[in-house]
Amino acid sequence: METGIRKLEDKVHKSVLLQETINGLQLKKGDLAIDATCGAGGHTKELAQRVGPKGRVLAIDRDKNALDIARSVFRGENVTYALADFANISKIAKANGFFDVSAILADLGVSSMQLDDPARGFSLKSRGVLDMRMDTKSSEVTASDVVNHYEEEALANIFFKYGEEKYSRQVAKAIVDYRKEHRIEYTDQLAEVVRGVIRAKRARKIRNSKFNIRNSKIDPATKIFQAIRIEVNQELKQLESALPQMVDLLLPGGRLAIISFHSLEDRIVKDFFKKSSLDCLCPPDFPKCQCDHAKTLKVITRKAIKPTVKEISINPRSRSAKLRIAKKIN
Repeated sequence: METGIRKLEDKVHKSVLLQETINGLQLKKGDLAIDATCGAGGHTKELAQRVGPKGRVLAIDRDKNALDIARSVFRGENVTYALADFANISKIAKANGFFDVSAILADLGVSSMQLDDPARGFSLKSRGVLDMRMDTKSSEVTASDVVNHYEEEALANIFFKYGEEKYSRQVAKAIVDYRKEHRIEYTDQLAEVVRGVIRAKRARKIRNSKFNIRNSKIDPATKIFQAIRIEVNQELKQLESALPQMVDLLLPGGRLAIISFHSLEDRIVKDFFKKSSLDCLCPPDFPKCQCDHAKTLKVITRKAIKPTVKEISINPRSRSAKLRIAKKIN
């Protein structure tokens, strides 16, 4: 039975930077901890083992499928599972009796089980209905809604802001032109429209360049899919909302660990940690502080912790992960 559970856990998800994260949180027996993005429960299981039977872990996820799998692979008596959105983490924690916690973890990545399930609409590798919702029960806007109904300018702005795609306007125009004749319902449809634009632009760049430009191993549609997913799930707004709540929930000395997978998330975390570690946010030319800001965090990771070469070889999807840790000081 144990072997079967391990096989299921390994199949659906490999927890990224697992030991680096758990060790960085410095948990003790009897502590309270929160896994704000439980997923398949890999980090949750480690947290539960660290706090022991006298401690407690709150495992939160907005994806019911993921939470059901987490429950099936680890039924620790000291773990409370909550189907919810971590943007409301303060309310969720207090409703479950988690006050003054010692550690909070958020792994912001899309899990392997979500990426590999064509029905979820995240995958570039196989045909699936354009969905991309983390929460398929209560969330209303799907990727199909974004692709088929957003105005061209709105699409271009999303692709540029959330995907950092330099051909954002050209891709947006191609999508709008295509949907005049055909509704875009499937992932492979969208991917081919995007690939056509970006490959044409890259080919022109190569022809006009004196240097040989290597073809990227990353699918040309990756950034566009990322941007749509972020828009559908409002991921960056959720993160911005959750971070100050997480700090408020921590005990003095408690630690916050965030694993991000793209530069936009990492920038939000890095900037929040930096601002929260300063006593004054006034411009340097102000003779006297006027902001009344008081620092609440000490940054533990001066530079983000990245996966080792060994971990990347075992789990290639971990290659872009960055871990940042901070400690509450008051």
